[in-house]
Amino acid sequence: QVQLVESGGGLVQTGGSLRLSCAVSGGPFNSYGMGWFRQAPGKEREFVAAINWNGANTLYTDSAKGRFTISRDNAKNTVYLQMNSLKPEDTAAYYCAARRDSWGIPIVRDNAYHYWGQGTQVTVSS
Repeated sequence: QVQLVESGGGLVQTGGSLRLSCAVSGGPFNSYGMGWFRQAPGKEREFVAAINWNGANTLYTDSAKGRFTISRDNAKNTVYLQMNSLKPEDTAAYYCAARRDSWGIPIVRDNAYHYWGQGTQVTVSS
């Protein structure tokens, strides 16, 4: 069974930082493209960031550009999302997801991802 386990969420002040981690087990992590998505109360799930299998290519939604950084450590089977300059609008449950990466290109469509984590809550206070 492929499992994705997110961690690192919590409560942070406006302008603060958090680093989310997603540990993957039960599958070939170094063949997976990875993505981060989030869902705020009353809103649809939205794409945040994606990274290809070897970390050479990344993609961000506009609201994340310049503030968030996605990275991966294939030796640790882990993908990260460094979030800086956090705003109350970033408050959401954050999910990581995995897909078999055929082309080495990060993908924004959530239906392209095969496996999902349980989520970790990020709350930014004002």
